[in-house]
Amino acid sequence: MLRQLFSDGPVYVLAPLAGFTDLPFRSVVKKFGADLTVSEMISSNALAHHSQKTFHMLKKSPNETPYSVQLSGAEVSVLQEAVSVLNDQDGIDIIDFNCGCPVPKVVGHGSGSSLLRDLPQMGRLIETIKKHSNKSLTSVKVRLGFEAKNHLEIARVVQDSGADFIAVHGRTRAGKFKAAVDYDAIADMKAILSIPVIANGDIDSFEKAQWVLQHTQADGVMIGRGAVGKPWIFHQLKSGEAHVDAALKHTIIMEHFDKMLAFYGSHGVVMFRKHVHTYSKGGYRDASALRNTVNTMTDPVAFRRVLHEFFMPSSDLNHQ
Repeated sequence: MLRQLFSDGPVYVLAPLAGFTDLPFRSVVKKFGADLTVSEMISSNALAHHSQKTFHMLKKSPNETPYSVQLSGAEVSVLQEAVSVLNDQDGIDIIDFNCGCPVPKVVGHGSGSSLLRDLPQMGRLIETIKKHSNKSLTSVKVRLGFEAKNHLEIARVVQDSGADFIAVHGRTRAGKFKAAVDYDAIADMKAILSIPVIANGDIDSFEKAQWVLQHTQADGVMIGRGAVGKPWIFHQLKSGEAHVDAALKHTIIMEHFDKMLAFYGSHGVVMFRKHVHTYSKGGYRDASALRNTVNTMTDPVAFRRVLHEFFMPSSDLNHQ
């Protein structure tokens, strides 16, 4: 599967993003150009304890092939049990191990980017997944370091521990999401590794993605926040067309809403409000009025009508 995934040029990956990259969003992004989708980050502890909420997060859309599930964890025995649970779940092709999340709650439990301070333990955990998983591939998501950069050492540990490919967010944990992304460091990691490298961090446009691929020589890009409000970025990358017309944007937005209703029922209306906020940013007149309107709406039919009329191509008067 590794050769198949990376055989047709750069791989375009939707990054896990809590609260946004759920099944409805992933299925739409996959349909319109993403090569690989990844579940929201799942705690190995919750999975080992058979949390029903966690099992719900594992669900995938029929079009999500290949499909990756991202685990976090700090203890070998717990991670092994979580992998055992995933082994009984069909439709999962890749287990991705998170060693990059900077959120204090995750770091405080010794997971996520906390592991960048203990590379021997990080290596043992990667080896545990590789040894016990019955899935096709094992990948790892990292940052450049915890406080200071030690990205080349991290890269070697990931590869030597058996990972099939690596995704690199070009900041340290200390840099969180505000420091400048060090694409040179990602390029350095790519230069010393034999496994594929996916570049991640502040890739928020078609042009930026093209530049990052050229500058780092990475085998693909992973886009998270840059896809929120404009998931058509994957269509742009797959088609090579920088321009996205209003008709396609309308199609994607409406399909996303319909998928939310199908997955969450009527509660999908309330959950979609935050997506209306991001979809209506930039280039639309009366966007604030739209947001105020949908913030009080609960009826799916009326909500859909408002969306359709606002974003439909013939409503280009809304475009500034």
